[in-house]
Amino acid sequence: MKSPFHVMIIPTLGCPSKCHYCWSSDEGSPRMSIETVREIAEWLKDYQSNQVTITFHGGEPLLAGAEFYRQALPILSEGLAHLAPTFALQSNLWLLTPELAEILAEYQIPIGSSIDGPEEITDAQRGKGYFAKTMRGYEIARENGLEVRFICTFTNRSVKEKETIFDFFLKQGFPLKLHPALPSLRSKDPKEWALEPEEYGELLVYLLDRYLDNLGRIEVMNINDLCRGIFTRHGTVCTFVDCMGTTLAIGPDGSIYPCYRFVGMPKYVMGNVRDRPTAEDLARSKAWKLMHAFKDYVDQECAGCAHIKYCRGGCPYNAIAPTDGEVRGVDPHCVAYKRIFDEITTRLNEEIFGSGDMEMGGFGSPFVRNTKPGIMAILRTMATK
Repeated sequence: MKSPFHVMIIPTLGCPSKCHYCWSSDEGSPRMSIETVREIAEWLKDYQSNQVTITFHGGEPLLAGAEFYRQALPILSEGLAHLAPTFALQSNLWLLTPELAEILAEYQIPIGSSIDGPEEITDAQRGKGYFAKTMRGYEIARENGLEVRFICTFTNRSVKEKETIFDFFLKQGFPLKLHPALPSLRSKDPKEWALEPEEYGELLVYLLDRYLDNLGRIEVMNINDLCRGIFTRHGTVCTFVDCMGTTLAIGPDGSIYPCYRFVGMPKYVMGNVRDRPTAEDLARSKAWKLMHAFKDYVDQECAGCAHIKYCRGGCPYNAIAPTDGEVRGVDPHCVAYKRIFDEITTRLNEEIFGSGDMEMGGFGSPFVRNTKPGIMAILRTMATK
């Protein structure tokens, strides 16, 4: 089976919010022209034959405006019809208007947004007024039938409020997807907000327990992905797969990058859509070779790790961006990944092979395990969706 092909279009790196831990926005960023969108469609239609998912990301992609999407979506949808394109968008929702929402709804575009918990926690990390503006946009999205899911960034400060944050998502009925705050490459104090790997690992274990206590009432997407990866022996999100070749990003000027996280970093440009590069052309770039050097490093350094098949050394950006493009190690969050992978594996093995907590059932019944819901319950829940 062919893997889906994912293209992230970055209309601009500009963003109206000023999140304290942001590592990617650029106020001086240009905005993508419709001509560049046409170039993207012309390039993609012959680049490969897999089904394609296109995500508009940023910066803040809604800065491109309603007219941009009114033109861009038909260009991509019709020009790439043979690739059966689907669309998604990542936005803080501040600039969502009924007009824009109607355009996005025509293409049934799901939206990923960001809140870090209750208003006081979100605004402390993302700036005063952030929560209210995002929730206003959320209401417009919902009124127009758009699906919205939130990403919650945990910092070294908000992790101390993990119970409050989980309870907020539970009460609101929002699925919880989390990211750890990364060291900012643009800050004089890169780790001012960054969540340390050890804390991240303990946070994931905490969320696993809270998820199991509330199974059926909330979805913790990260835990689902981690459990699925262990069970299938293959990563199911980009952090835990060899993403080179199946994921690409296109910056405002048409430059092609390995991933949206590298957009705006000149040394990671692999080509430009206007030149119609083939996969072989991209493979000759320094950035492509660097990504494959990371893969080779993982194959060697992680060969003895029980989790290598569904971890793959974590995110290449996390590993090589802080070292100025040198492959010196795997994703620094390896400590966290190993902590949660070990925890899930141990619990799953106990559920399958027994851990001594057995009692006799009713007459004629075999021994049954006397436990609360476990990893298999999560897997069964996912299987029914």
